[in-house]
Order: sequence, then C-alpha cells, then structure tokens
Amino acid sequence: MAYWLIKSEPETWSWDDQVKKKVEHWDGVRNFTARANLQAMKKGDLSFFYHSGGERQIVGIVSVAKESYPDPTDETGRFVMVDFKTERPLKTPVTLKQTKDEPRLAGTELVRLSRLSVQKVEPAAWKLICKMGGVKP
Repeated sequence: MAYWLIKSEPETWSWDDQVKKKVEHWDGVRNFTARANLQAMKKGDLSFFYHSGGERQIVGIVSVAKESYPDPTDETGRFVMVDFKTERPLKTPVTLKQTKDEPRLAGTELVRLSRLSVQKVEPAAWKLICKMGGVKP
C-alpha cells in the first residue's frame, strides 16, 4: 500500500462534498508531477484529503476506488483522473503550520513542495499525521 495527499480548494470541492458523494473522480490536475503521482496510485491506496486556500489543513482520509484513467476535462489528452472513496474524517484537522512545526515531517513533500496538488506521503509521516489527527493509521 502507498500513501498520498490530495489537495482541493474547499470552495471548489470540500470534504463535506466528498462525504456526501462517497465516491468521486479527482479531475482537473494539470501538473506533470501530480499526474505521475495519480498514475502511480493503486486501488486501495490511502490519501489524506487536504483543504488548500485559506484553511491549509488535512481534514480526512480517502482511498483509491478506481485507478487513473483519461480526464475528459483535458483537451490535450495528456492528463488523468482517479476516483476516490470517502473513508473517514480526522478527529482533529492537521494544519500546514503543525506539519511545518513538527521536525519529523521536515522532509515531507507537504513541507518541501507545499504547492504540489497530489503528493506522496511516506509511511512514517502517514502514521505521525494520523496520530496528530486523532485517528488510527
């Protein structure tokens, strides 16, 4: 199993939207590194759901329900999307500031590449963030 983090502006697609829909596609990614991460995802992998913009916090966990397939919103045909299934909310959201203040997370993509919309999360960081958020890994 691999671990990931996906970001969304809550005004565009929020955790509440994801919870209501239960399974939804993740489209609109137009960054090649983020695309490569989407293509590397396997069914069952887990991902943190991160509210970007003014909130900047991890609010929940989703799983990959369907592996990458062509994104019909991409006119060039170069980008893909993945379907995510709602798993559970974090009991306590974990903010970007908290991750930056935690020395054990200094090497994570969330801290180093904070603008990347789809990121890999190492297992040790996954466990620590889950603990910070009050949920079991």
